[in-house]
Parts: sequence; C-alpha cells; structure tokens
Amino acid sequence: MVGPGQPVVPESGVSLAGLSTLGIGGPARHYVRVESAEAVLEAARWAKTRSLPLLVLGGGSNLVVSDEGFAGLVLHVAIRGVDARPTDGAVELTAGAGEAWDPLVARAVAEGWAGIECLSGIPGLVGATPMQNVGAYGQDVSETITRVRAADLTGGAIVDLAAAECGFGYRDSRFKREDRGRYVILAVTYRLRPGGAPSVRYPDIERALAERGVASPALSDVRQAVIEVRRRKSMVIDPADPNHRSVGSFFMNPVVGPARAEQIEAGLRRDGTLAPADRMPSFPASDGRRKLSAAWLIERSGLARGHRRGNAGISTRHTLAIVNCGGATAREVVALAREIRDRVRERFGVTLVPEPVLVGLEL
Repeated sequence: MVGPGQPVVPESGVSLAGLSTLGIGGPARHYVRVESAEAVLEAARWAKTRSLPLLVLGGGSNLVVSDEGFAGLVLHVAIRGVDARPTDGAVELTAGAGEAWDPLVARAVAEGWAGIECLSGIPGLVGATPMQNVGAYGQDVSETITRVRAADLTGGAIVDLAAAECGFGYRDSRFKREDRGRYVILAVTYRLRPGGAPSVRYPDIERALAERGVASPALSDVRQAVIEVRRRKSMVIDPADPNHRSVGSFFMNPVVGPARAEQIEAGLRRDGTLAPADRMPSFPASDGRRKLSAAWLIERSGLARGHRRGNAGISTRHTLAIVNCGGATAREVVALAREIRDRVRERFGVTLVPEPVLVGLEL
C-alpha cells in the first residue's frame, strides 16, 4: 500500500485472478496498491520511466484478464473517504474511487437521498461508475454525477471534470473512448435529491414491488426490490451461488434505429418466433433509437442458460452472464463470448459489444 509521500515499490508476480470477480487471469509483472492522488501520479511516473504499460484496477468486477497476465504495472486504486454536503436544496455526495459502491448506495437510501437507488447491489468500486456510466433498471450515474476528480497522466496534474466534460453515453464515457488511459479517476461527486421519489421504470422492479404488496414505494422498498431481482439473476456477489463468479452482464444491450428494430421484429413474426400479438422487448434510447434486450436475443439465437464451453458457461439464471464454472481459463471465456456474439449476429444481424474491459484478449 502506497500512501502520501511514500515511495512506489511494486510487488512482482501478483495473481490477478484473486482480484477479479470472475476469478480468472494470470500474474501482473508489477503491482502496486495506492491510496492517494499523489501516489497515483508517482506510480504512473514509475511505469513511464520504465516504458511499461499501465493497467488501472478497482474492484475487478468488470475485468477479464488473459491467462498470460499483464506485462506492465497494475495500479490498484484504493482511495477512500466519503463526504456529504447540502447544496441548493440537494446533497452533493463525494466518494473516493476506492470506496465500495453498494454501501454508498445503501447510505444514500438510508438518508432519503434519491437518485441512485436502482443501482443497488452492483459490485465494484466508485471509480468505475463514471468510466462505465454504470446503470441498471432505468438509472445511470450520469443522471447524478456533477464532478469527477482525476489524475491526468499526460500532464501529471489533478483535474476536476464537470459532468458535461465526461462525454457520457450508454455504458460509455470519454474515459473509455478517446481518453482511455489518460485519466485515473480519484473521486466522484453525485448530486442527490433529499426526500425525492424513487425511480421505478422497469417491469422487473414493478413486479417485485407488486409481489410484496407495495403500491407507493419508498427508496428502501426500491432498493430491496432491485437486490431481490438481481439475486434471482445471480447478479450479486454470493459465494454460495454457483453462478457468482462472473463480471455481471457480459454484453451491452444493443441500440438500433427504430426502422431496424421494426425490421427485426417483423422477421420474428414471419418465422413464427413471435406471435402476432407479442412484442419484442425494447426500450427508448437516445436520439429516438431503441435499446434491445441482449439477453432476449441470445436466448432466441438458440443458446440456453447453462450452456457451457469447457469450464466457462452461461449462467443458469441469467443469459447475459458468462460464469467461471470452476477452473475456467480466459481462453474458454472468450471462446464462449465469441460463440454468443456470432450466433446473435447470424440470427439477427446485430453485433453484441462486450461490457467488461478485456486485457490481453480480443473477441
């Protein structure tokens, strides 16, 4: 652990499998865990002077590392601290990148601060939330983020980026696109609504609330419903669940134009997959486009839950999750992911895009 003012002395040969929720990955050539902005910059300089690539690691819940590992420096960000301040009728909640995400959501719900309740139960750390524009059940963190503090590795400075500067998109941001590798996220500020109404936008959550007889849900009711739904799909970390070793949803829901969505649906009716009165699941996206259900497409492509390729398999509870069934390799995970992608593309003409970061791997 490297704190303020301490020299960077990386370890060698640290296994990355134990630092990933998938439980897969070879060793890091060099590894260092840092807990301050200064240590982040010092570690980045250490790697640069040795011409080593840098891999930033958080909670490991959205990462698939090759069996060969990583030949550079793995920078494990463990910056802590949470601060809440009232601002113009709202609350600005700032958390260090190394804070666990779900406890932060739990605190917001307990305090009655609306805005991130549907993001309950998601594993990982705060630092990943703007990177991925983390979202679930109709909420994205981009709706509440006001500021991202980051280390700019190009100039060696600490910068504050407003939400409008982050280039947020569906499961996307400038940190994943044009500025991949430029910034290391240090802290994130979310603007929440004290006493605000919870967000209930998805049928799964509506059904879970109805099953419990909740007609006017509080934030705590929505949080509990979200966690229940995620648990049914093995989307919470539970060592007793045989499906728990995964990175959550492996593919993003594809976004297509309305004409393309109608074309796909019409084809499904022609071949009898959809009855005349049935509808293909889709949801409004930006610019009038439609977001399709990747899980639904995978199932209609002929791949069932529990399908396996070696020791990697599709979760028995949720088609979007690829799981380590025990002793799986990264090669097996990628081979299964390719099979899923190719089957959906052949059936629907839609190419699924992986959600996790692939290190030393390609689909």
